[in-house]
Amino acid sequence: MAQHVLGAQLYTLRDYTKTIDDVRATLEKVVGIGYKAVQISGFGPMDPKDVAQAVRDAGVTVAATHMGWPRFLDELDAVIEEHKMWGCAHAAIGGLPAEYFSLDGLKRFLDELPPVADKLAKEGMDFSYHNHHHELARHGDETWLDRLYEQADPKHLKAEIDTHWIQRGGGDPAAWIRKLGDRQPLLHLKDMAITPEREPIFAEIGEGNLNWPAILDAAKDVGVRWYLIEQDDCYGRDPFESLAISYRNLRAMGLT
Repeated sequence: MAQHVLGAQLYTLRDYTKTIDDVRATLEKVVGIGYKAVQISGFGPMDPKDVAQAVRDAGVTVAATHMGWPRFLDELDAVIEEHKMWGCAHAAIGGLPAEYFSLDGLKRFLDELPPVADKLAKEGMDFSYHNHHHELARHGDETWLDRLYEQADPKHLKAEIDTHWIQRGGGDPAAWIRKLGDRQPLLHLKDMAITPEREPIFAEIGEGNLNWPAILDAAKDVGVRWYLIEQDDCYGRDPFESLAISYRNLRAMGLT
């Protein structure tokens, strides 16, 4: 078994996953680029059974998902059933509603999390949190994100570090990856560039300013399994081409 797998975070292609026919065509293109895994996120309304069949037909692995936290609280049985259909062991959220980003909100999440994570664990699944940059706001001597991972039991909460958002929040992606160690089954690879107008923007992997040798060395050292490539905005470029550029550049950096 390979030590790591490159996957496409399908949120990048959310304009091309509105219907099940869209999903089938999109998965075919993603496989054609070379990706062997995907993360389901940003899909339009459709039958999860049809998604499961499309995934099987395409021959890809569903490495992970992103779903809203309210679904885990209110529809956990359905969430578990969907993950079983898709053969996916890594459930995740892309973030939390705004009311959680205070110390009181953090406590609320930490109180809500254990029963959800325990039920997922009984079904052979784990639960990961995906960060943006606002979790790096400081509350006293520590950031919200520091406090989250210090206070949450690792058996209840895994990490899905997003390299772009850590960098944009003033953090060091490689340092965060090393800090969280084997708590990371998933990693979001995303570059960041700066425009001449001094604006930070998303970029294809290797086309921006992130320190990819340090990031990839850290990910290898801690044993990250799923490297998920995402680009929130491709600024008019075909997002399939953006995913292809990132894939080719990562291959050139030694990832296979």
